[in-house]
Formats: sequence, structure tokens, C-alpha cells
Amino acid sequence: MSDLVSATGAAARAADALLRAMGGRTVMLRMPAPAVPTDAAEQLGIVTPSFQDTALGPVVFRKARATIADGKAAKWELLVSATAVQSLVGSLTYDSAGVLFAAACGVLCDDELLEIVSATPEQVFGQPYVYRLVLRAPLNRMT
Repeated sequence: MSDLVSATGAAARAADALLRAMGGRTVMLRMPAPAVPTDAAEQLGIVTPSFQDTALGPVVFRKARATIADGKAAKWELLVSATAVQSLVGSLTYDSAGVLFAAACGVLCDDELLEIVSATPEQVFGQPYVYRLVLRAPLNRMT
């Protein structure tokens, strides 16, 4: 039975359906893009960094911490489809989802960039079906 579930990806498909049913949406994963030097910048030894935003969905937000202390940023959990993450890992040629999230600059949601604090896979029979990202809001946003 476990071979059938892991071979067919049934848990990942079920998680995708549940994420969509729970109001799943799409956010943007902000990744660093290769810097393209211009003549003037190259002569000075500096290159302006650039970024590329890649769609990531379905995802669902939930509050990670109920109370916020003064001076602490709000934390959120983002549940992300494992099938979406695996397709990004393949298309962006990263070794694993952990490397992908470590290289990311953050998650762009409603024009606000949230920092990725941690990323952990939830697994069934050794296969990830959803990724749990803990995100931190900017300090100036205290909700």
C-alpha cells in the first residue's frame, strides 16, 4: 500500500486539492537573477543585482504566532504544494527544495516581501506532500 501511495503521488495530489479548497492562492518567490554587467559598472567593479519573481501556488497562509511582543516581527506560516516546489526545483535547476528556499530572497505577497525564516517538508512514506515555510513580516508591519 505504501509503495502505491508514494509511486502515484496520491498524497501530493490530495494536498494540492486541499490547498485549493482552503482558498489556495499564488504568491511570488523572489529569486536572485544573474547580474548583467554594463560597461560603466564593470569598469567600477560593481554590478546592480536583479531579481526574478516566480509564481508559487497553490499556497495557504496561516498565523504562526498568536501574540506579538513589542519590537518583534509578525510570523506567518505558508503551506506550499510540493508538486509546485518540485517543478520549480527542476525548472530553476536547483539540487533540492532546501537549496531553492535558502537561495530565495523572500516571498512576495500583495506587494510585501516576507523573509523566509525556515522551510520544512511534511512527508508521507518518505515523499513530501506539502512544504511549511515560516515567514517573517517586516518590522514596520505589526499585525
